[in-house]
Amino acid sequence: MPTNFTVVPVGDGRKSSQEDSDDSNVLREEEEEVPGDGNPKESSPFINNTDNDKGTLYDGKNMALFEEEMDSNPMVSSLLSKLANYTNLTQGVREHEEADEEEGVKKKTVKSPQMGTFIGVYLPCLQNILGVILFLRMTWIVGTAGILEAFIIVAMCCSCTMLTAISMSAIATNGVVPAGGSYYMISRSLGPEFGGAVGLCFYLGTTFAGAMYILGTIEILLTYIVPSAAIFKAEDKADEAEAMLNNMRVYGTCCLTLMALVVFVGVKYVNKLALVFLACVVLSILAIYAGVIKTIFEPPDFPVCLLGNRTLKNHGFDKCLKTDTIDNVTVTTKLWSLFCQSPDLNSTCDEYFNLNNVTEVQGIPGLTSGLISENMWSSYGHSDMLVEKSMASVAASDPTIDLNLPYVVNDIATFFTLLVGIYFPSVTGIMAGSNRSGDLRDAQRSIPIGTILAIATTTTIYLSCVVLFGACIEGVVLRDKFGDSVKGNLVIGTLSWPSPWVIVIGSFFSCCGAGLQSLTGAPRLLQAIARDGIVPFLEVFGHGKANGEPTWALLLTAGICETGILIASLDAVAPILSMFFLMCYLFVNLACALQTLLRTPNWRPRFKYYHWALSFLGMSLCLALMFISSWYYALVAMLIASCIYKYIEYRGAEKEWGDGIRGLSLNAARYALIRLEEAPPHTKNWRPQLLVLLNLDSELRVKHPRLLNFTSQLKAGKGLTIVGSVLEGTYLAKETEAKKAEQNIKTAMSAEKTKGFCHVVVSSNLRDGISHLIQSAGLGGMKHNTVLMAWPGTWKQSNDPLSWKNFIETVRETTAAHQALLVAKNVDNFPQQERLGEGTIDVWWIVHDGGMLMLLPFLLRQHKVWRKCKMRIFTVAQMDDNSIQMKKDLQMFLYHLRLDAEVEVVEMHDSDISAFTYEKTLVMEQRSQMLKQMQLSRTEREREIQSITDESRSSIRRKNQTGAQCSGVSNQCAPLEDEKDNEAQLIHDKNTASHAALNDKADATPERVHMTWTKEKLFTERNRNREPNASMGVRDLFNMKPNQSNVRRMHTAVKLNEVVVNKSQGAQLVLLNMPGPPKSQGGDENYMEFLEVLLEGLNRVLLVRGGGREVITIYS
Repeated sequence: MPTNFTVVPVGDGRKSSQEDSDDSNVLREEEEEVPGDGNPKESSPFINNTDNDKGTLYDGKNMALFEEEMDSNPMVSSLLSKLANYTNLTQGVREHEEADEEEGVKKKTVKSPQMGTFIGVYLPCLQNILGVILFLRMTWIVGTAGILEAFIIVAMCCSCTMLTAISMSAIATNGVVPAGGSYYMISRSLGPEFGGAVGLCFYLGTTFAGAMYILGTIEILLTYIVPSAAIFKAEDKADEAEAMLNNMRVYGTCCLTLMALVVFVGVKYVNKLALVFLACVVLSILAIYAGVIKTIFEPPDFPVCLLGNRTLKNHGFDKCLKTDTIDNVTVTTKLWSLFCQSPDLNSTCDEYFNLNNVTEVQGIPGLTSGLISENMWSSYGHSDMLVEKSMASVAASDPTIDLNLPYVVNDIATFFTLLVGIYFPSVTGIMAGSNRSGDLRDAQRSIPIGTILAIATTTTIYLSCVVLFGACIEGVVLRDKFGDSVKGNLVIGTLSWPSPWVIVIGSFFSCCGAGLQSLTGAPRLLQAIARDGIVPFLEVFGHGKANGEPTWALLLTAGICETGILIASLDAVAPILSMFFLMCYLFVNLACALQTLLRTPNWRPRFKYYHWALSFLGMSLCLALMFISSWYYALVAMLIASCIYKYIEYRGAEKEWGDGIRGLSLNAARYALIRLEEAPPHTKNWRPQLLVLLNLDSELRVKHPRLLNFTSQLKAGKGLTIVGSVLEGTYLAKETEAKKAEQNIKTAMSAEKTKGFCHVVVSSNLRDGISHLIQSAGLGGMKHNTVLMAWPGTWKQSNDPLSWKNFIETVRETTAAHQALLVAKNVDNFPQQERLGEGTIDVWWIVHDGGMLMLLPFLLRQHKVWRKCKMRIFTVAQMDDNSIQMKKDLQMFLYHLRLDAEVEVVEMHDSDISAFTYEKTLVMEQRSQMLKQMQLSRTEREREIQSITDESRSSIRRKNQTGAQCSGVSNQCAPLEDEKDNEAQLIHDKNTASHAALNDKADATPERVHMTWTKEKLFTERNRNREPNASMGVRDLFNMKPNQSNVRRMHTAVKLNEVVVNKSQGAQLVLLNMPGPPKSQGGDENYMEFLEVLLEGLNRVLLVRGGGREVITIYS
């Protein structure tokens, strides 16, 4: 496609190339100023049109039909070329959907990534999975749980990660996954609330993993490399554990500080050392397998000293003997002095020492020794329990054990669930490949293959290690956590070849590398969450150094990591991070299962070997492992995630990521709507589902926002609320105003705390628009059953009769639709959020209309504004009614309805119609006639203006044309005279039919006067025709008599108003039956006057009209 195109005017094809270029530039500038459709361009992660692309949208005239749509819909060829040139997104934390234009920074050119499956996914996952637990705790887990239960623990945890990897592979291959790994996948699949909660859990898990690796590093350093470097040394054996914890805290803090400085100075140093750390891990694993093979032929010599069946710490003695013969003289050994008061043979010794012999067994008997059956079963125990071999011994009379004696004991109580929590961190790290997706040559192929192969490899290593450790190493050595029985050697190191130092040094550097990687990855994950903007208080951690390094996030990570180090125990920290990782994996499985079950259109993973049942099984396994490991840690982790979820839901930024939870909500809503439509709601379930009709001012702002507040008070967040409004015009012309009005209404709803939906309709007139809303608002079973609107307070002042005609037609339509109607008068005086003190809600129950009048005060009193108000019910008794019996019956009815209210029966006796009522009716009818006459005068005036306009237009036509012209007003042809420019052809309709109606001459036919006249004659004739009609109209107004039906209705309104004002003038709210409009439309204006008289003198009134069905029942 050419880079620009030229507009060549027809008839002048000889322009220079410079001129062509200038024309092209001019055209391009015009396009920049005025977009084709007036809409902003649609942003896309793939299509980033620059200024140079403008003008390249279509070539020549072939695509001219689509020219105006090119700004928003680019040509397919342009789209495909951009997709072909797309390589990948930068490794960072910026969401790939959003453009970087907000910060004004242009994207840097991204080099094509070259990493394959092996280097980019397999090895990083291998390095992250194999780590500190394998080297420091695996032998202890096998010895304590036994081969069988240890095999079950490893199988459960590895199955959990394998199922999670399958789900993760499906999500990772369903589109591009930028940096952020699991956080990105979960947040885009389950929404910002779940994404933020689980992302922060994953961040905390990664941070505590860093603490665990640092503690492992210090444990290797102080226990196996330089034990003499300990700062705190215990004088008493009972204080050794506390002293060790303090040493871990001091050295751990120093190590954390050093690692944080390395990460702060530059991540490139960490990346350069990654290969060294990986080599340490691989060499250590190979050394273990080499050592196992060597035990078949030549087992290593690591003797273990036993006293009876008790294992001894091989620290303070060199020979496993009580006495030794030197030059035929029997002397005591160092072991003797540990159990006896003096080195003399006749000294007092420990009873168990005296009763049992000392024996020496090989710590590593070898693969063919037959130990596998002995180590098959578990050996759990309490804290300080002796590590004993299953062999005969003589028990001492005193079962208490002196802890100062050199026995190997359990440092903590052991049980199956504890071991699950301690072991699980050794299978985490499966996200390492997805976190590097931006560096991969083909991420959608490499992530599934590399991750699943890495998990399969590590699972094989772990399961084989369980069997091999149990078959090669003596059980008491396996249960010796710190290797005290083998002279303080790392237990797994005693098995390795060629030297235990291979494992010690390898595990040390492996733990250092894992700790550095945790301190590198966790801050970036926090930065990703912060820059997404879903958690407002974390936004500060989205900033960092100029090169994007997350400085503030690193500080927070180091602070949280320090809390893990202060715990100081590897066995206590491991279950904590197990919880956070398990929760993260749980939601990865949930995301995959949800997307699969919902069959989301965008769910098209390239990885096909997944199923929702596998994801559901993985999710269930994660949940089970959480509660198996530690039920209270599981509850705490879930509480933290729930709090974050609710916080994001309440305060977080609104994001629309097309997540699965939204799809689940849509499916649930569809199912519920179908179920709702099967049958109408029972009376017990009836509640007002409101359609609120709002009026907007000239600036499209809500006229009566208190109506929305009253809605929330009436609904208390329950049921359906639809807020509707109507704009006059056509939708094409009023589209912008409609969107603005909708936004203004939503803003008002938010300010008034009204929960519901907004619906703005554009119609040719208000009458039809309101009718459309009443008929079509809602969906299925979720339709409104009640209409709420404000009383048209300015209907008398308005020159437009439609203002009150629309109101009356709305009343008629709600009745026809069997919907209830609530009309709030003086709505601007209704309370907003201030709680009302002592007061009453007065209900005037004139006619029964389904119980709405009873239900509404009850619902209002559920809200804090009306809670202190008491309910009073008034009913009207006629002359032949028994008012005492009526009161008793009403009290019993309220009792069965479980409503607390005072009851009063008001007696209204028949009385003569007063002169005031007669006069008020007369004034009302006179006003109605005057309005009609004014309307006729206005119509006549408009027709005369039109005639003058037509006359001037015909004058202009005569100058340009000759011959006869047909008049558009009269549809009759008349000859035109050229010499009379000041004369006009006019057909004047005198509206004699309308005037005759005023004079009770309805049977007269309209008279047409066809005449030609000058302007002077026009005004003379108009004034002459008006004078008698005007005098006749005024004379008729003074001579008319009021209609008897209107007099009776006015009498009812006046008398009822007197009673209501007398009883309820001080009430906080008055609810009153709304009389229906007349069936014939002739007396509509009189109906408005009746209502005005009825409500005169009352402050807050709610007129209620039932929908024709019972809404309250006495039955349970």
